[in-house]
Amino acid sequence: MKPAVMVAIIVVVTVVLVAVGTIWPTQSALASAGVGPRTLSLRTASTPQDAVDILLRQIGARDWRQAYASLANRNEFTETEFIRDLTGSYGSLRTYASLEGFDIKPQHATDNDADVRADLRWSTIVGIFRESRQLKVVKEDNRWHVAWPVVKEAKVPPQVIPVNYLRWDVVYRGPEDDWGAQDVEAPHVRIVAMHPVDRAGNVVLLGELLNEDVVPAFVTVKATLLAKDGSAIATEGSFDKIVHTLLPKQVTPFRIDFRGVHLSDIDSVRMEPSSTLVAASADPVIGIESQKMSPAPHPSLTGQLVNQSGQVANVSHVLGTFYDSSGQIVWVSDEYPDRALLPGTPVAFSIPIPNDLAGKVNNFRVVTSTYSSSRFQ
Repeated sequence: MKPAVMVAIIVVVTVVLVAVGTIWPTQSALASAGVGPRTLSLRTASTPQDAVDILLRQIGARDWRQAYASLANRNEFTETEFIRDLTGSYGSLRTYASLEGFDIKPQHATDNDADVRADLRWSTIVGIFRESRQLKVVKEDNRWHVAWPVVKEAKVPPQVIPVNYLRWDVVYRGPEDDWGAQDVEAPHVRIVAMHPVDRAGNVVLLGELLNEDVVPAFVTVKATLLAKDGSAIATEGSFDKIVHTLLPKQVTPFRIDFRGVHLSDIDSVRMEPSSTLVAASADPVIGIESQKMSPAPHPSLTGQLVNQSGQVANVSHVLGTFYDSSGQIVWVSDEYPDRALLPGTPVAFSIPIPNDLAGKVNNFRVVTSTYSSSRFQ
């Protein structure tokens, strides 16, 4: 089986399994989390915090009917719109997320209304994403009810979007082809930068990889830390802190984390980039706009992704490479926006930067990759 086909199958199967576990969570898991239907139905919202807690536990249990019925402002939107606000649409990262936990922070209260901030933690196949909701809680008939702030997704109008993009197809050697062992050669890739840093007792390798060929490549990077006697201390590979599919002449950052290893113990690093020829296209084209550095106390690089094609990008991955005044890489960080990229509809992103490194950043570069389910249909 060809590598590109294997990659596609792995991605599709993983997404399906995650979706099954998310949409139909086991009753034992819900019970252990204290969010069983019977537990929630017996509770009453005697305080604003109780109302928010019950609602979020119903959302965690995906009990949409009870959650929607308890809202103070349900006349402002339908149950379908409420569900779509929480689970997203078009097979986005939010669609396959489950509510792992939340924190409730009261802000202001009177006898009849209150303001509460809810910090939600959603679990996905690529890690945790967080969001905050400012909630209004009102008292009706001696019970408290939450007014939920629905974020309605923009609707894309019917239109024709002309596309003109590059595409590479691969023809492999067939079983009856008399070519001997000959096949299409793997693309030539090269590490153009590598910088090890010590971060809180962990070693982090920061670098960049170039596809210097004229064909697309599926790339990975493996690194082995070597001690002074030449023995291997640890071996790790780049997983999600990299753009795996590179078009010709494209550069991707990479970051490899080694837990519990000290930089002083390392004599040298053996780097092993690898590449596989894959079919690829330059569509969808994703524009990166309004990039801006936000200062402390929560330094980050913010901006917007704009899908300039007519194809929906279900999941997007944004990576930022940060450089000091001498051009050396000081950090590589990333984010997965939780909403799908619809044609012409901006989606915000925010890439975090460690507080102690923010002052060293003089320049940055942002790249993005996308997953579209239509490619595998």
